[in-house]
Amino acid sequence: MMRAKFLFLIWAYFLFLLWLGGFIIFQQYIRKYPIDETTKTDAIVVLTGGKNRIFEAVKLYNMGLAHILFISGVDPHVRFEELKAQNKLLEVKFAENVLLGKEATNTIENAIEVGEMVRRHHVKSIRLVTSYYHMPRSASEILARTPDVVIIEHPVYSKNVSKRWWKRPKSFYLIASEYHKFIFAYLKNLILK
Repeated sequence: MMRAKFLFLIWAYFLFLLWLGGFIIFQQYIRKYPIDETTKTDAIVVLTGGKNRIFEAVKLYNMGLAHILFISGVDPHVRFEELKAQNKLLEVKFAENVLLGKEATNTIENAIEVGEMVRRHHVKSIRLVTSYYHMPRSASEILARTPDVVIIEHPVYSKNVSKRWWKRPKSFYLIASEYHKFIFAYLKNLILK
């Protein structure tokens, strides 16, 4: 009986260390994305839900980095003009090439919506714009559905998430929660391959 408890404790300690090591690597990785504002892609894809995501995507689109801007996860009742006003967008070049995805309500549905847009418009490369902590899971879900698409990751950093996240309960919870969601998504997509 004692031996079983001892083995259980060793196993639990090993799993905790594995989790902690992964968490440390995850939080370091999400803070150090290389920023590429020159490579052109077929489309810029922005996932709604975070502060400054749409603003950043439109800025990149106006720079001519893609000929399609796809905004995934837009409320079904919202028009582009309302999005422009909400995000304080003064100018959007080539507004006729701005596509709104109005079906997605979560990251998996975003990936499905992006996959449909990629196939419909024969897109081979995208610039993915989302919050930095959301990027690994978003990219994993999109690649699981469109493995041939090239993704350039373009993270958006928010002042709402503390750089000293470990000292702020809300920021810690957000990063830890996203880490767990990423692990689940990664393993799910690995198994379903």
